[in-house]
Amino acid sequence: MKKAFVISKRIVYNGRFLNFVVSEYSDSQGVVREWESFERVNCKGIVVIVPFTDNNEVLLTKQFRPPVNNYVIEFPAGLHDKSGSLKDAALRELLEETGYIAKELIYLAEGPFSSGASGEILTVYLAKGLIFKGITGRDETEDIEVIPVPSEKIYETLEELRIDGYLIDLKIYGLYELAKRHMESL
Repeated sequence: MKKAFVISKRIVYNGRFLNFVVSEYSDSQGVVREWESFERVNCKGIVVIVPFTDNNEVLLTKQFRPPVNNYVIEFPAGLHDKSGSLKDAALRELLEETGYIAKELIYLAEGPFSSGASGEILTVYLAKGLIFKGITGRDETEDIEVIPVPSEKIYETLEELRIDGYLIDLKIYGLYELAKRHMESL
């Protein structure tokens, strides 16, 4: 069996933040096909942070997301669209979205999170030793509420928020477990 591969890509729409792309690829049978996707403009990756306070609270965020016309409960996250490393981007986003800095930032995982629609790669960090410094530098479009949740009540709280009508980012469940397992192994 042959290995599938991309033959070419063409941008069919240039947006301010996203480009719409059509890729021509050869599948494992050698059949040439097309696939529609999007790419972020001026973005080197996406970071998500799983922040644990010294009181064993997990910090969630609530943010309005126009594509789903609802508030979504998420972990702090953002684009690596400025200079510096992914770790720098994670620290910047943690501060901008929650007002906290982290004494320790631990790499957990990376991979695609919507591979059928985008080539974006998500890099996940565990943040520990949090110190509140105040919220600064938020983008004018970000309307974020920080929700501290006792770790032992995370699933109960997420269910209450879901019942209240908020959407829960599914990444929370797996990333919380990944971070928790890492913390238990220390």
